[in-house]
Amino acid sequence: MASNIGIDLGTTSVKIFMEGKGIVLTEPSAVAYNSDNQIVGIGKRAFDMLEKNPSEIRVVKPMVNGVVSDFTATGHLLRSFIARVCKNAIFKPNVVVCVPSTVTGLERRTILELATASGAARACLIEEPLAAGLGAGLGNDKPKGVMVVDIGGGTADIAVITMGCVSISRSVKSAGNALDEAIIRQLRRERDIIIGEKTAEMIKKRIGSAMLRDVELGMTIKGKNYITNMPGTFEVSSTETYLAMRPVLEQIIEGVRSVLEETTPDLAADILDSGIYLTGGTALLRSIDKMFSAKLNIKTKVAADPVNCVAMGTGEALGDIEILRHNGYVFKSRAELGGFEDSRGE
Repeated sequence: MASNIGIDLGTTSVKIFMEGKGIVLTEPSAVAYNSDNQIVGIGKRAFDMLEKNPSEIRVVKPMVNGVVSDFTATGHLLRSFIARVCKNAIFKPNVVVCVPSTVTGLERRTILELATASGAARACLIEEPLAAGLGAGLGNDKPKGVMVVDIGGGTADIAVITMGCVSISRSVKSAGNALDEAIIRQLRRERDIIIGEKTAEMIKKRIGSAMLRDVELGMTIKGKNYITNMPGTFEVSSTETYLAMRPVLEQIIEGVRSVLEETTPDLAADILDSGIYLTGGTALLRSIDKMFSAKLNIKTKVAADPVNCVAMGTGEALGDIEILRHNGYVFKSRAELGGFEDSRGE
């Protein structure tokens, strides 16, 4: 029989859930090519080359803000990962792929065609905040509203879920990667320090906070002086990291406010009672739940396993296909999509 797998196709990483086995793969969203456009690395191998690759090797991040920016690289990524988890299976798998809540019809079709071209027998899409809610254990068929904010690498997907369906949703194109970029800009503008994406992410994880710390922390980093263009070591404080990230965090808060403003009064009352649930890798940022509570005056909780909520949610959907049907999602084969040439040009 064909296996059922769920794919969290994120901007920074790809996670694959296999029915009966759980999460079987977690790899960065990256593909490396040489000058002849031949693949020299996929996933972690490609990501390790980032910012250290020679000129003849090109490292591509195929997903930008949760949607496909490089069709060919995304096809190579999916084909490799699906083949890895399915191995020598006789039948092609049925695949559920997560997408941001506000992707266009064309983007949905593109991802479906990519999945079927990459080895899926049939493919279906599910919205990321709905999957995140299911993975956090918030799925139920009762008419009670709950708000989920899935803050990943490329997007913050905000949704109100009721009766196992998305009532209202919005996607903010500011999330974890935007926080890293804000740290890079701040250090270059205020301190004449040039750092890379990996160093910025390390700063965010080690001393970053969504609110000012009571006791300031510092850390030593390596980078380049913008004026002399020479390498060196520098001290970075938690306060300047917070100040750099604050505008991006405010954009996410404004996105949540806009969804709350459009929510019906009864659902808004439910949210006030049940609270806001944070999922996604950026939900691990220190004090982010306290910031939400302070800014919105609504109790906020971080899910038990925020990083894997979306991938686990695909497993919940695979275990109860009615969840997909209630939301208008159906599995489609390549023939039903009227597919086109795949990423190998076959």
